[in-house]
Amino acid sequence: MKLALYSGGHDFENIRMDEALLSMVGNKNPKVSFIPSCSYLSHVDFREYVSQYRKHRIKRFIHFPIDTSFSNVVKEEVFNGDIIHLSGGNTYYFLKHLRKAKMLGALKEFVKRGGVLTGLSAGAIIMTKNINTAGFPSFDRDENEDNVKNLNGMGLVNFEFFPHYKNSARYDKELLKYSKKSRNKIYACPDGAGILLNDGMKTFVGKCYCFFNGEKIVL
Repeated sequence: MKLALYSGGHDFENIRMDEALLSMVGNKNPKVSFIPSCSYLSHVDFREYVSQYRKHRIKRFIHFPIDTSFSNVVKEEVFNGDIIHLSGGNTYYFLKHLRKAKMLGALKEFVKRGGVLTGLSAGAIIMTKNINTAGFPSFDRDENEDNVKNLNGMGLVNFEFFPHYKNSARYDKELLKYSKKSRNKIYACPDGAGILLNDGMKTFVGKCYCFFNGEKIVL
C-alpha cells in the first residue's frame, strides 16, 4: 500500500513530500490524476497542481471532478494511472460526493493493485478511519452544510489525521480533549509536513506530532 498524506501549504514547502512520494512510484513518467473536492473553480487548483509537479518533470495529468457528470472512459484512464490525488477543500462535501459517485470502493481497489493514492488536507483526512478531525477546533473547521451523517472515511490507515496544525496552546487544548475520546492515534502535521506509507513502512516528513490518550508526543 502506497499512500501520501499532505497537510497543505505552498509548493515550495512540500518539496520533501513530493520527492518522497515520487520515489515510491515505479514509473519514471507517471500518469497523475487530480480529483478536486469541488468542481467549482477546480481548474485553478488543477493548474497549480500541474505547475507544482511539472517541476519534477511529470508531464501526464488528468483533471477528474466527481461532483458533476463524468465519462466512464475518463474514469477508466484515471484508475489505470499511477497516482491519484484527492485535493483539499470542504471534507464533508468531498466525502459526500465521493460516496455518491461510488468512488470510495474504486479508490481502495486502486490502492490494492499498487496505485499510489495521495491526499491534501480534506483528501488526506478522507483516507483515514473517519473525518472527525474536520469538525474541530471551532475557530478552524469545515462546516457540515451538507449535513453528512456517515463520517466514516476509507479506513486505509489505523490513525486519524489533523492537517494545518499550529503548535499552539489553543490547538493543543482541542486535540488533547479529542484524544481522550478517540481510540486512535491522531497525527497532527503543520503545512509542508505529512506522512508517507510504503508497503507497511510509515515515514513522517517535517515536524509532526501525535496526540493519544490525553498526551502530546513530538515525532
